[in-house]
Formats: sequence, structure tokens, C-alpha cells
Amino acid sequence: MNLVIFGPPGAGKGTQAKRLVSERGYIQLSTGDMLRAARKSGSALGNKVAGIMDRGDLVSDEIVIALIDEQLDLHKGVPGFIFDGFPRTLAQAEALDILLAGRGEKVNFVIRLDVDDAALLKRIAVRFEEQGRDDDNPTAFAVRLKAYNKQTAPLLPFYEGKGVLKVVNGMDDIDAVAGAVSRILDLD
Repeated sequence: MNLVIFGPPGAGKGTQAKRLVSERGYIQLSTGDMLRAARKSGSALGNKVAGIMDRGDLVSDEIVIALIDEQLDLHKGVPGFIFDGFPRTLAQAEALDILLAGRGEKVNFVIRLDVDDAALLKRIAVRFEEQGRDDDNPTAFAVRLKAYNKQTAPLLPFYEGKGVLKVVNGMDDIDAVAGAVSRILDLD
């Protein structure tokens, strides 16, 4: 099972991914975590990643795909993978499809946590007041939300055309969202 969870920051992607890891034994592949781990590894690829990051450049799609490929090899036989933070562009989605097809696999489902932007902004403002998380600053968050919506917009029709896009009401409570996600995964 290969799963992509889409949703803006604060929509609950991480919460749902953690549940799937705990309840179903899936492996969460976070591009950020993979890049940091590669950097620390001292491998040839890790050294390349470190150099790119040290210069402040963006790591190429080719390198990210190589890291994903490496992780798929390391975790053979697991029940599923959750792609976290990837893909973010059509080129990345196409590269992931090619990688998986080479393994006789595919993206089984893309789950979009659908949220109301205005309600999400209110939720984040409350969280910022209560927890003081820097990344929840409402002004900065609004910029991140706009960027997310712009980046992911082209991916939704791409995956819808493949018949794998499923939409879940991300404004429901955590358990209701988890239940909806489980029902989708049980279709396969």
C-alpha cells in the first residue's frame, strides 16, 4: 500500500500518519526526515545532500527520489508507506509513479484532508495563543497556507484522473477523520 496524504499545515496529516504507523505498521517517509538522516549518514548520497543544504540550495527531485528508493529497499515487506511532504509538484508525482512502477507498485490512494481555510486559520491562531509555536504565527501561517494551496492545486486533478484521489473532511474530530481514512484504505 502506497499512500499520499495531502492537506495544508495544521490539517492533521501528521496525526493521521502516526495513527497509521501505530495501527497498521506503515512506514512514514518524510522527505525532511530523510534529508536530515542522509546528511548525518556520511554516505556518498548523504555527503551530496549535506553540500547542497549547506549552500542553502534546494535538493533536486532526482536526489529525493533516490532517497525514497533507498527507503523502500530498507523497509521491504512492510504493509505500506505514507509519503509525507512528497510529491509537491507534478514532476515529483510523475517521478514517484515511475519509481513505483519500476517496482511493480503504484500510489494506491491519495487522501486529501479537506479543510476550511478560514476555520483552519482560527484553529491555528488559538493554538498559537495556547502553545506559542513559532510555526503557528497566524501571519506566517497564512502565507504557508496560500503556498500550499498553490503548489498542490495541479496535483489534485492529476491524481483524480488516476482514480486514486479520496477526500476526507479534515474539519471532523481526529477519530472521525481516522475512521474515514481507514474505510478508504480497507477498499483496497
